[in-house]
Amino acid sequence: KFFLLVLNTRFSDIELREEEGIPTEEFLESCYAIVPVLDKLGPTVFAPVKMDFVGNIKKINQKFITNKEEFDTLQKIVLHEVNAGVAQVRNSATEALLWLKRGLKFLKGFLTEVKNGEKNIQTAL
Repeated sequence: KFFLLVLNTRFSDIELREEEGIPTEEFLESCYAIVPVLDKLGPTVFAPVKMDFVGNIKKINQKFITNKEEFDTLQKIVLHEVNAGVAQVRNSATEALLWLKRGLKFLKGFLTEVKNGEKNIQTAL
């Protein structure tokens, strides 16, 4: 079955801040908007992906809410963690962002396969 989903917050609508990068709040809103898509795709098949996805969004959000002004872009969060020597620490926002990016790339690849006509979910995955 195909479904139509209208996302209120799209990655393509995010305006990059010159010299500063990707606005954290808008990025997180776009990520949260994808979560229901995972349920539509298959609540069982995509349960691990969804759990990982949501966990990484929450880790980045936890860092963001500690200082919304200082961490208003993803780049500022990463630079802060790199300078503090915690970017590679387990559960850091930087690590979460890396895994979130991988999850988004995986999802994009899967959806591209489906869009190109693949009907078998296992093959598309």
